[in-house]
Amino acid sequence: MVKLTEGYRGRTIRFLGFWDFPGWRMKTYGIAYDRPAPCPGLIATAKEITQERLAQATTKQCYGVGFVGIHQGKTANFIFIDWWADENELHHHVYVSPEEHPDILEYKTPTGLIACVWDLQLICFEREAWIEEVLKKPDHPDLQGYLAKQLNC
Repeated sequence: MVKLTEGYRGRTIRFLGFWDFPGWRMKTYGIAYDRPAPCPGLIATAKEITQERLAQATTKQCYGVGFVGIHQGKTANFIFIDWWADENELHHHVYVSPEEHPDILEYKTPTGLIACVWDLQLICFEREAWIEEVLKKPDHPDLQGYLAKQLNC
């Protein structure tokens, strides 16, 4: 039997803007439990870890675009950094910190943790945007069109 601490309800997902790093343009989103957006400290920490992760990216066929999810959850904070490569592959990296210490991130990708249901909503949106603007346009993939599609709900 599954026991839930509370029933499902949607969470705010907001486009926060673009983060530009050398060779990269990342869409950035905030997801929050019972608040309009993640706290500024978590956003700042996410930006630092994103820059570090992208500097380590070694994919040969990388397009320099992707998205970052900054999720201030009920009991913990989650940051996921995703970028597109090799036409149809999504590289996904997850970090988690205690709710009260957004600056103490632990790299969780090797544990197999992928995403929660709210994070998956954003990942699914980004998948559809990639298909529509890039994969369905083999003669003229539109990276700017992809970047222009943003989720706010």
